Amino acid sequence: MPKEYFKKLQDLLNTEREADLQSYLKLTENTSPADRRSLGLTWYPIAIRNNEIGRGDYLTVEVERTTHQDFSHQFRFGSSVVLFSNHDPKIDQLEGIITHQTGSKMKVNFRVDELPDWTRDGKLGVDLLFDNNSYDEMQSALKRASVLAEDDSENKLIRILTTAEKPSFQIEEKFVIPSTLNDSQRLAVNKIVTANHLAIVHGPPGTGKTTTLVHAIKSLIKHNNQKILVVAPSNTAVDLLTEKLALEGLNTIRIGNPARVSDRLLTSTLEHKMADHPDMKTVKSLKKQANEYKNMAHKYKRSFGKAERDQRKALFNEAHKIGKEVEKIEQYITDHLFDKAQIITATLVGANHYSVRNLKYNTVVIDEAGQALEPACWIPILKAEKIIFAGDHFQLSPTIKSQEAGSNGLSKTLLEKLIDIHPESVVLLNEQYRMHQNIMGYSSKVFYQNQLNAHQSVASHLIFDDDEPLVYIDTAGCSFDEKLEGTSTINPDEAAFLVNHLTSFVKEVTSKEIDNFPSIAIISPYKQQVQYIKALVEENEALISLQNKISVNTIDSFQGQERDVVYISLTRSNSDAIIGFLSDTRRMNVAMTRARKKLVVIGDSATLSKAKFYADFIEYADKLGVYHSAWEFINS
Repeated sequence: MPKEYFKKLQDLLNTEREADLQSYLKLTENTSPADRRSLGLTWYPIAIRNNEIGRGDYLTVEVERTTHQDFSHQFRFGSSVVLFSNHDPKIDQLEGIITHQTGSKMKVNFRVDELPDWTRDGKLGVDLLFDNNSYDEMQSALKRASVLAEDDSENKLIRILTTAEKPSFQIEEKFVIPSTLNDSQRLAVNKIVTANHLAIVHGPPGTGKTTTLVHAIKSLIKHNNQKILVVAPSNTAVDLLTEKLALEGLNTIRIGNPARVSDRLLTSTLEHKMADHPDMKTVKSLKKQANEYKNMAHKYKRSFGKAERDQRKALFNEAHKIGKEVEKIEQYITDHLFDKAQIITATLVGANHYSVRNLKYNTVVIDEAGQALEPACWIPILKAEKIIFAGDHFQLSPTIKSQEAGSNGLSKTLLEKLIDIHPESVVLLNEQYRMHQNIMGYSSKVFYQNQLNAHQSVASHLIFDDDEPLVYIDTAGCSFDEKLEGTSTINPDEAAFLVNHLTSFVKEVTSKEIDNFPSIAIISPYKQQVQYIKALVEENEALISLQNKISVNTIDSFQGQERDVVYISLTRSNSDAIIGFLSDTRRMNVAMTRARKKLVVIGDSATLSKAKFYADFIEYADKLGVYHSAWEFINS
């Protein structure tokens, strides 16, 4: 049974890889560097700032983009890239791997002794290549899981995760759980510590999932002296946990470089810990020596006599010998550091980074498991005796490029499957610390069987006395018609209405002389609507001074974040009741649960109410007495 299980996953992953590759080729074929730059797939132009001996005795080159530094991009640690010259981009190419990326600089490891001549003149750029590495790692994990599943002594955990075979728990140990945790959090910590194979923490928005995980990890280390791997699908989630664990004084090593830059994160990186190791002095002096040999070899570049060629070769050979010595010492240092570490943190694919590829762990924790593609989860699972999943399958799901792979099962996460087949392993965190109870109420009813409670510290908190914590504004009958702009939907009239409403609200807040002005988010599922609202906010005189308090973005970018006030522009308004993206109710759950004290939802009930989710939400708002027609504000 498990063998067929993994065969199906491998086939689905192949379908997904092909769809992803085709979409990448479509984006990049016959495009200029400027076009690719705006898609976040190219840095151009760049300057070479430095080069040094890197891993495997190859050349590590630091590059910096010299213009367009504010453009967002998709370059990440571990990505494959190609350096190119604008003289002849098809021929002048050199492939490498990103070993560090921060701000507008990155380091790339190239498998060469020296940079080609063409890098010395003309404009240079770096293109992001298709991410074959992640797919290869996932396929390799699935193949290995399939083999292990055949071996009875190895496959207890695999059988539990792929069949209905029940996980077991220890007789409850008496260990102290901090009194700062609520009942459901304490239950979750207890479940994690006593599980022999599997525990699942289902953490709806604002319920303190990260706090619970940190306490559970501390308990595992304190009582069982365990070595733990903590992974998540995104760098942001890995960074958050790394920071919290380091704050608790736990010896944590972050594999890969963080997306955020903070002292606590940087001191947790493998690079930083290696730099502090006493043996690095030797490495530095050996690298210096190897560089000197290479520099001497470069002097023979233009001479082509046999004696010169032999001399050049001999110098490079000496540099290589030293490089091998450097690699040995660095391996000794990393082994020493990992031996002492209590926790390793990485992304799912990063768990197989060359520095930790062969490590095994007592416990593997997968956070944000509701966003994790199942094949990626098997990379860390195969390193574990016991596995902890944490996440919420009612928030954002993994991004899948192939509709076929998605509908045939790839869109269902391992977290969802396990919650269905192993309810005995699941603890729902049911007390939330973010939202006013009226903001929480609809989400709790639709997604969590009314099991959520708002903690007394937030249950009735407001921006100011008598404010409405939840408002639905109906634009039906206002002729706020949507338009198609490129491939995205936009509703300029709804955007203008939203900004006017926000302006009035800001004036009201200002008149109350509140000590701390609230943070505000404006969210829409549509990129074009977001861009349009951004422009309106930036040119609105009443909001100019509040630019640092107002964020405008798509729903996905707010996952895991919160604001005092959230406005949602639903955007869709048409006579055919077509709602597109809005039919993804999980995405709407994320949008509606970002607000602490005030949520304002603006949309056209005539278009929306054909869908049960929105019809019920409008009814919920009506029952609370917070349903308003846009006409009330237009005419006021």
